[in-house]
Amino acid sequence: MIRTLGKCVREYKKPAVLTIIFIVLEAVIETFIPFITANLVNSIKDGTEMTAIIKTGLLLILMAAISLGCGATAGVTCAKASTGFSKNVRHDVFAKIQTFSFRNIDKFSTASLVTRLTTDVNNLQMAFMMLIRIAVRAPLLLIFAFVMAFVMGGKLAVTFVIVIPFLTFGLLTVAHFAMPAFRRVFKKYDRLNESIEENVRGMRVIKGFSREPYEKKKFGAAAESICQDFTKAERIVALNGPIMQICVYFNMVFILSVGSKLVISDLGQTIDVGQISAMLTYGMQILMQLMMLSMIYVMLTMSAESIRRLCEVLDETPAIANPENAVTEVRDGSIEFTDVNFKYSEKAKKYALFDIDLKIESGMTVGIIGGTGSSKSTLVQLIPRLYDVTVGSVRVGGVDVREYDLDTLRNSVSMVLQKNVLFSGTIRENLRWGNPDATDAEMEEACKLSQAHEFVMGFADGYDTKIEQGGTNVSGGQKQRLCIARALLKKPKILILDDSTSAVDTKTDALIRAGFEKYIPDTTKIIIAQRVASVQNADLILVMDNGKISAMGKHDELLKTSEIYREVYEQQTNGGDGDAA
Repeated sequence: MIRTLGKCVREYKKPAVLTIIFIVLEAVIETFIPFITANLVNSIKDGTEMTAIIKTGLLLILMAAISLGCGATAGVTCAKASTGFSKNVRHDVFAKIQTFSFRNIDKFSTASLVTRLTTDVNNLQMAFMMLIRIAVRAPLLLIFAFVMAFVMGGKLAVTFVIVIPFLTFGLLTVAHFAMPAFRRVFKKYDRLNESIEENVRGMRVIKGFSREPYEKKKFGAAAESICQDFTKAERIVALNGPIMQICVYFNMVFILSVGSKLVISDLGQTIDVGQISAMLTYGMQILMQLMMLSMIYVMLTMSAESIRRLCEVLDETPAIANPENAVTEVRDGSIEFTDVNFKYSEKAKKYALFDIDLKIESGMTVGIIGGTGSSKSTLVQLIPRLYDVTVGSVRVGGVDVREYDLDTLRNSVSMVLQKNVLFSGTIRENLRWGNPDATDAEMEEACKLSQAHEFVMGFADGYDTKIEQGGTNVSGGQKQRLCIARALLKKPKILILDDSTSAVDTKTDALIRAGFEKYIPDTTKIIIAQRVASVQNADLILVMDNGKISAMGKHDELLKTSEIYREVYEQQTNGGDGDAA
């Protein structure tokens, strides 16, 4: 994990190293200040001259100023290093997610990925800051103060032999019992974010069914569960304070009582007032640094789960990657499935697709029809290699899709998925996802083909109309038509419409299909639909059932040979008397 995350430091190595250097200087100076102060106290007691006192005082001021400057500089460099490091981690995790195939995405929930990019990165940033600053300062001060305490205090330093093990045991015990509660919180954060995401996306459904009270109650229960775990953990961690105070007061009482007795009994020969003051200071430094170390332990243990979760994403191997010597040109839009079987994961017991043999010539229009769960969408997702086949092969333009450069293949295949997505920005910006260099004329032509131009021009700002997040300010049918236009702008060799005209009326659907035949005759068109009218004029119609191609052929042929197709057709046309066109 250290090796994985260490790569994210990159350009922030210099401020990280400078932080450590300034922290070391600060620790050394802070350790010597009590030593010089003790000698000054003894000198004053022995009646030294004012000149010597002033010189020592000025030296102490200078050392304090240098220590303060080192600490302040370390704070600046530490902030720069830690925030820069977290920026790089967030960038690398996000970039890694972009390389994931659908199979990788299926492994991590969306809510979990959001938590990792936010809460987990923030925890990692805090841990990194503590590692390069407090985790360096605390051990150094602890060691220096311990050594100086024995140099200055002699027998009095035995107090640390008693206090340090007791404090260490107490702080580690507190951290041990607090950690399970902190670990549980992260998984609950995933569920909380998932609840928020579902509520935001499904706000219309929630309001339509008046389920606001139920959702509030569900969210409140999730938030309360996190609160309880944090409360339990913080209640345990709060014991650090009393344990620390017991050690501090024991240390003070021991040093003052035993030290005073020694000063009086041997008239300052063994130990003097200055040494007692230094011992009190060193004692406080030692105990405070142990307290800091316990905080570091708690924070690092909390962050360990965040670090593991982030490394899990960074170390994930994309299920689909570019092959060596990848093919960089797609010849045409022909498609061939040969002995294809597919399941979503190796652990899955059942194949989602099996015994698929299919050949589609370039330029053909292919309709796919079938019931819910018949794997229609799964079939077409193998074409642009969103998933890889488990058995068999899929060829596009005569070449196995696994031999193509991914960008080349996917730029030759345009997909309009069931769940249409528009991004925040103008209509123009959304359309240019299909082709960043598209001219206004090309955009208008694509929108005319998808029957979107008329309603776009009906907006006050036309193609500069702002699309809200998720496309909430346009209707479902308008969103579908814009997504089709965006796909057309890629000028693909294969166009896949995955039930993407379900929200438009039959007349508009027919106009869109007619436009395809006229303007993109050489493009292979695959249309998944629930309406027979959307596919009945296709060159080839596939009837999917339970992951298999139940039947294939033209409309008239399937009416005679496929019971499934005939049943769907008759249901939609009232026994064949209605107009299916």
